[in-house]
Amino acid sequence: MSEVSRDVIDPQTGISVQLRHRAFEAVNASSAKERKSILDKTGFTLEALGSGSDYSPFFQHLGIPSLNIGFGGEDGGGEYHSIYDSYDHYIRFKDPKFEYGIALAKTAGRATLRLANSDVLPFDFKSFHTTVSTYVSEVISLLDNMREATEVENRMISDKSFGNAADPTRKYVPPLSKDPVPYLDFSELQNAMAMLGAESVRFSEQQTANPKPNTNVEKLNKILYQAEQKLMTDTGLPRRPWYRHTIYAPGYYTGYGVKTLPGIREAIEQRNWKEAQEQIEIAAQAIKRYLNEVNAATKILMVR
Repeated sequence: MSEVSRDVIDPQTGISVQLRHRAFEAVNASSAKERKSILDKTGFTLEALGSGSDYSPFFQHLGIPSLNIGFGGEDGGGEYHSIYDSYDHYIRFKDPKFEYGIALAKTAGRATLRLANSDVLPFDFKSFHTTVSTYVSEVISLLDNMREATEVENRMISDKSFGNAADPTRKYVPPLSKDPVPYLDFSELQNAMAMLGAESVRFSEQQTANPKPNTNVEKLNKILYQAEQKLMTDTGLPRRPWYRHTIYAPGYYTGYGVKTLPGIREAIEQRNWKEAQEQIEIAAQAIKRYLNEVNAATKILMVR
């Protein structure tokens, strides 16, 4: 998708959609550090998929790699799934010259053709490892921040700070103290991610050294496009077994909005520590299954 976005031209500006998207992200970033990070990027970062479109059963339930491609940016419009979401509205306000409809076809078409015609599917496990490592860091930080916030709030409750700061002329009910936030064991997940990181580098090196293998190519491609299925859990996520992906799911309370490492993240948010630990172990096992697929693909590339 980095290559495709580099090759499709934005109709309004005449530059690549990758460059325009990067400029849009940089201008709307919240800090100089974030802007620098965006400007330093050389590729196109894929956002996590939540729900709300036709890819959901393929990705969330069956583990088939999916993309949701679209153009936007200025404003959502507010007409989505309303009586105003019409052809007339589209040709008057959304895309009067049908330029972005054409650009979207060029984007999806290039992606489809390049996947269909590639000798070896262009899957990048290093990017996947980097992305999921970020999610792991996020849930660990979520737990640590919750622990600190709980300790401070409990201290304020114990010191009667909330009551002392309240308006004495109004009835006030102070909050109840919360149970302390325990330390969870992330070691199995962290070790699995470390092994995946090393193996993804090894796969990339072999991919560079042997870009057009002449043995077991069909088997190699099958491993690549089925690897995602190893990230599924047979039992599904807690209280919603239809959603089976351990890395991505729409949030239980967020509608379309995505939650990454959903089993772990939502258990922490609900302060369900037993379930959080169980979900850490489930995610670790899924990563190990995925790691085995990367290893099998690497071994095929090593045969000359």
